[in-house]
Amino acid sequence: MEDKVSLLREQFQNDFSKITELKDVEELKVKYLGKKGPVQELMLELRNCPPDTRPLLGKLINELKEEFSRLCEQGIEGLSASEEARKLLEEKIDVTLSGRTSFAGRKHPITLIMDEVLAILTGMGFSVQYGPDIDSDYYNYEGLNFPPDHPARDMQDTFYLSENMLLRSHTSNTQLRIMEAHTPPLRVVMPGTVYRNETISARSHVFFHQVEGMYIDKHVSFGDLFATMDEFWSKLFKTEVETRFRPSFFPFVEPGLEVDIKCTSCLGKGCRLCKNTGWLEVGGAGMIHPEVLKNGGIDPEVYSGYAWGLGIERLAMLRYGMKDIRMFTENDLRFLNQF
Repeated sequence: MEDKVSLLREQFQNDFSKITELKDVEELKVKYLGKKGPVQELMLELRNCPPDTRPLLGKLINELKEEFSRLCEQGIEGLSASEEARKLLEEKIDVTLSGRTSFAGRKHPITLIMDEVLAILTGMGFSVQYGPDIDSDYYNYEGLNFPPDHPARDMQDTFYLSENMLLRSHTSNTQLRIMEAHTPPLRVVMPGTVYRNETISARSHVFFHQVEGMYIDKHVSFGDLFATMDEFWSKLFKTEVETRFRPSFFPFVEPGLEVDIKCTSCLGKGCRLCKNTGWLEVGGAGMIHPEVLKNGGIDPEVYSGYAWGLGIERLAMLRYGMKDIRMFTENDLRFLNQF
């Protein structure tokens, strides 16, 4: 038994001299002092020794166990200190070095234009209201006087999620919701994202942004619409802008018209931006159709109103002289860093 104790001590010291990491100490401790280790085996063999030798042999085994435990603890302390010193050396920071350059975030050009448009309109007395991106056919089409056979209701233009639910194709879907919830006078602008099932190209995309304005009160006329347009476009371009109105058709207004402004690049002389016409098409407008007022719970015999809308991407392209709408969604930092 004494020879086994001496041999085991030599084996332990040999293994202990080879450790280099903390995990090696833990493995050594389990190997020798674990429930299935050699020290525990010696304790079991003690039962087969003569009774008069057991006290002495038991003392030797306990001393060996205590020795192994003490050496393991010393190894853990020593390696912990050296590992901590190594980490401090590797991770030290030179406080004399210059700091890392950080770049401030910035708004997307679409957000810049949208914020500017809403700031102007709220300054003109309009409140901002938002509608759902996913809506029913009624609020997007039927309630706005779109006939069942209107081309915009076909699958090639609208993203239908079910027979009755769709991704809104214009922010006009908010009109009826506001009419149903509030009593005139109503002076509201409705910004948001809209979706069209179109081929993506330099001039069109499957989603873009719109802002729609609506004013309903007693005795609202075309004159109020014209005055609003003149004021808005002049404020937006920070100079007096000449507007032009052309007859057009939209199911939810009667009569309807297209809004043009004199080209801000050539001032009406003709250039590539305005295709040598001297004018830029910037939106649609008109007097709200009496049937739409009825659907919103407003008496068209008492109240009248106008509505108008514009595309934010188109406005941004005019403002920045861009030719490709896809640049707004490609997340190219070389493009976005210019704003």
